[in-house]
Amino acid sequence: MHAAYKLHERRDTIFEISGQRFEPSNPGFAEAIARAHAGRLRPRCLCRSEGAEMYVARLAHGYVVKRMPDTGNRHAADCPSFAPSAEQTGLAPLLGSAIREDPATGITTLRLDFPLFRSRQTGYSTVASSSAHVYGVSASGTKLSMGGLLHYLWEHAGLTRWHPGFEGKRTWAIIRRHLQRAADHVIAGGCSLGARLYVPEPFSLANQDEIRARRWANWSSAAAQEGRHQQLSLLIAEVKEVLPARHGHKAVVKHVPDVAFTLDEPICKAIGQRFSRELGMWTSGPDIRMLMLATFELRPAGVPAICGIHLMPVTRQWLPVDTMNEQQLVEQLVRDGRSFKKLLRYDLRCGEGQPSVALLDRGEPAKLLIA
Repeated sequence: MHAAYKLHERRDTIFEISGQRFEPSNPGFAEAIARAHAGRLRPRCLCRSEGAEMYVARLAHGYVVKRMPDTGNRHAADCPSFAPSAEQTGLAPLLGSAIREDPATGITTLRLDFPLFRSRQTGYSTVASSSAHVYGVSASGTKLSMGGLLHYLWEHAGLTRWHPGFEGKRTWAIIRRHLQRAADHVIAGGCSLGARLYVPEPFSLANQDEIRARRWANWSSAAAQEGRHQQLSLLIAEVKEVLPARHGHKAVVKHVPDVAFTLDEPICKAIGQRFSRELGMWTSGPDIRMLMLATFELRPAGVPAICGIHLMPVTRQWLPVDTMNEQQLVEQLVRDGRSFKKLLRYDLRCGEGQPSVALLDRGEPAKLLIA
């Protein structure tokens, strides 16, 4: 995993590049990391006296400085690149197999245990009834489940970190931008994840025609094409409600007020069985938001239909929580004005003894809390 400094910069982050020291806000920093990329030089993060080696990647929106794979625990606890060791989260079994990062190119390749396409001969109900592909609760470690992918993008986007200065500033527009950037340099299923990902933009009546045009342009890749396997698109959105429809059910997501995503009966029934704990939290906790990652296709009438889905409860600050105890812990830390990182389980099942939070504001090392 790695951190990109155009997402959550700190003013006192200092890099050493070719013997010179830079902060990301300094004039000349962009040029310095561009030169480092061209010369294949490794900047050093000076959050600790001994420094930690980084690398520069070129993305669609410019150059970014990232930490070397699995080196987050070599950084100071209050450094944006800090992360506990992979063994303290659910990440360790996935590194090098399901998640492969190449510092030479800045590209991360993910192996998924759910399909991003379906053959024209395969009926929709066959895809929807395959719980191993649709829900992917626990992967073998060689492939990433749907829930694991959502955790990967959430963490890579910097959305697991919290600082009191974020209060009131972590809007859906910010969430969307960070998720899109997180997907930009990821390859999954042999193609760019960013090209397959749809995250709704904040809806505005004044700009509804332009928003709809951009939405349909994004969804066009999920339309059936004669003689070809049908690609599935990925959706990350906040669920507003799931309702019975004239045929099956429909999922209504925020910022898409004019189109609902259809759910066939088998998949809707499976959701109630697989996500009973998450749905219970959503129902009983007024401060819980429900996020979903879904694969979807466009049916012949242009109707988006969900093929696979994973649900993730988050707090009002968009921090993932697995249980009510975790929610109470995270919300108390927010009220107390603490800085922390929410740790994710990826494809590990929820269980006792796993750290939930790493406190980042009490010196080194970071203190781990269990909900």
